[in-house]
Amino acid sequence: MRVSWFWVCSSVALVNGAALSRSEASMATVDYTKVPIEEKSLYTPPLEEIVNVLSRALKTNFESVAVSAEESPDLTQAPFSLTSPGLCGDVKLVEVGGPPFLVPTVRRDKVYDLAALLRHLRRDPALLAGAGAGPWPYIGVNCEGIVNLSVRNGSLEQGTRIVSVHPVGAAKGASGYLQRRLPNEETRSALLGNYLLSEGKPGKVIKVVVKKRIGELNFITAIREALKQHYGDNVVGLGGAFVLRAGRVKHHVMPDFAPAPICSDADVDNWLHYFEMRAPISHVGTLVTGDLGLDLRVQHFHGWGAHGDGGHYHYDTTPDQAEYEGYFAVAASVIRVDAPETTHAVGRD
Repeated sequence: MRVSWFWVCSSVALVNGAALSRSEASMATVDYTKVPIEEKSLYTPPLEEIVNVLSRALKTNFESVAVSAEESPDLTQAPFSLTSPGLCGDVKLVEVGGPPFLVPTVRRDKVYDLAALLRHLRRDPALLAGAGAGPWPYIGVNCEGIVNLSVRNGSLEQGTRIVSVHPVGAAKGASGYLQRRLPNEETRSALLGNYLLSEGKPGKVIKVVVKKRIGELNFITAIREALKQHYGDNVVGLGGAFVLRAGRVKHHVMPDFAPAPICSDADVDNWLHYFEMRAPISHVGTLVTGDLGLDLRVQHFHGWGAHGDGGHYHYDTTPDQAEYEGYFAVAASVIRVDAPETTHAVGRD
């Protein structure tokens, strides 16, 4: 049910009156049998057709463009360091929760066990990789999640990284950030997430290599807009990984939950902590060219580097030096998990 954003902001005390305490580190996670889960098909063009579309369109945004359909490298190797070697096998996108669970005020009860989600969806083997909010009950504060976990024959490998503002409570402009890897037994996320779901198998994917940004669009927006313009109402979805091999990039890291309601994109901008980060930095996430009536976030990528940087991708800040290399699988459908009943468009960048 959609309601006015004014009503949401003026009624936050009632909507979030049952918020949970941050001290409950072992709090219960969402029961997937009790929340809505809906799946819709996506349009799946031939890989070579997508290659042709991107080869033409990306030249307006990057000086050097090379797009191909080929076997991906072993993505368990650096700099990607995924927990499965490939992106292929029964490829779907999964969107969990959404920004309305974060703003205007946080829904602390929206904690999701991603391993339990894979069991609920009966996915094994499985790779789940993408961008979400990290498990605040694990570290006691809000954080970014760079999700990267695999299940094979019931055995889980956790490669997820989280990034939090450091020190906790530091003022914007005077803070740093701390990146860390989650242990195998910590498989939770919170609030929202956009993930590639596959069997993690090797296979043919779309490889995109571009250098020197000459347009205004970031790497992911350029790809999404090219596909959207070509395919129109036929909604295409991709998930995968890319690395910024050279240059620098603007990321944000969420601080702890805001003490006052966040009711506009300007409020979001004032709340987030922004940083310029260094290549190489690898990203995982998803993009879709349309909403499908599912209240989807159309693009969302988070990244991390072995040097300790990490956060939510915005755009490169050194366009003359920018070099991207990405690998993307085409998804057959999108699975919408626990879509907020009351929604809005704030905080979708």
